[in-house]
Amino acid sequence: MDYVSALLPPAVMAVLFIGVIRVIVKTQGGANKTKEDAAVDAALARVEGAQRAQPSTKADA
Repeated sequence: MDYVSALLPPAVMAVLFIGVIRVIVKTQGGANKTKEDAAVDAALARVEGAQRAQPSTKADA
């Protein structure tokens, strides 16, 4: 019965991992894809705009 206790945790982890991957794949795209993409694009634009607005902080040596 030692082999059962040795194989059970990896088997459970494999089943849970497959479940997580299936959820990730199923939630990609769909009706909210455009809205999510727009939110990410807006966040990236904000970050890039903030980086351009800040003056360079490098000191001339």
